[in-house]
Amino acid sequence: MSIDKQELVRRVSQRVERETGMVETVIDATLEEIYESLQHGDSVSLRNFGTFYVRVEPKCWVFKFNPSQRLRKLFGWASTSKT
Repeated sequence: MSIDKQELVRRVSQRVERETGMVETVIDATLEEIYESLQHGDSVSLRNFGTFYVRVEPKCWVFKFNPSQRLRKLFGWASTSKT
């Protein structure tokens, strides 16, 4: 199963008890800031989720994601976390 943006907006809206329009605006703005940061070569770190970054290769940019310890633990991935 996968969820699309509309479903994500609906779920977040319910969780924070706010109108879907406002939540969609915040999600869109968040994504735009992430896109712009990556375009400038900056990494974006979201605590307890992970870090997005790009690496410039000779002919292209490579998109990377490094999951947080919490996310690694959730899926049972090897981790250095002791908690």
